[in-house]
Amino acid sequence: MEERRLGPVVGLGTWRTFGGDAGAAREVVGAALDAGCRLIDSSPMYGGAEGAVAAALEGRRERADIATKIWTSSVEEGREQFRRQLAWFGRVEIEQIHNLVTWERHVEWVERERDEGRIGRLGVTHYSPGAFGELARALRSRRFETVQVPLNPRQRDCERELLPLAAELGVAVIVMRPLDEGTLLRRSAPPELLAALGVESWPQALLKWALSDDRVDLVIPATLAPEHARENAAAGSPPWFDAEQRRHVERLALT
Repeated sequence: MEERRLGPVVGLGTWRTFGGDAGAAREVVGAALDAGCRLIDSSPMYGGAEGAVAAALEGRRERADIATKIWTSSVEEGREQFRRQLAWFGRVEIEQIHNLVTWERHVEWVERERDEGRIGRLGVTHYSPGAFGELARALRSRRFETVQVPLNPRQRDCERELLPLAAELGVAVIVMRPLDEGTLLRRSAPPELLAALGVESWPQALLKWALSDDRVDLVIPATLAPEHARENAAAGSPPWFDAEQRRHVERLALT
């Protein structure tokens, strides 16, 4: 699998997947790691997902990078969320302020945790185009090293300002919702199109579509199925799509 600034370009998301089911997490996380993925993204917002990931990583924590989040308007509760994350993971490779919640207050203390070595990088996220102006302001503060936004053929608002800004500032880009939370999988692609694109499945085509933008460092599709984790990982190797191949994917996704 190709590596960019955050390591292997396909990671694993945990939104609406196994929640607190450690058994399911062990199967999916194991399949993803064995297929070459490294980064696992989670959040306190995702029910018991963080604890399930921690259980799944017992005996293999060194094989994974954890990207999780602070999600609360309270600094006190944010510190408690971080305390639990350290208990689960020992260290957080990427700590993100989720959906910009109280970001200017949280960034003060998470910077100190980074400077003391308990956090690797600081990031910020948002899913809604209505918040992208504030997300751009946060990036321009130059206090964040990663940004997480949705990107797929139906959701391209980040291309207008955020992707160019991230490239200008040297901020690494994590793509959430590369499959549009599964809605883009309600159809399938003709076998001849998949063959022309050099992929085996429609999900792989969608992941390669996002990764073919060289401003993108990582996609984090979520899944409950180990076989899908392996299939997704296979999308992380070049060759990447050219402009015409990307247009083919876009046309099919939007029809």
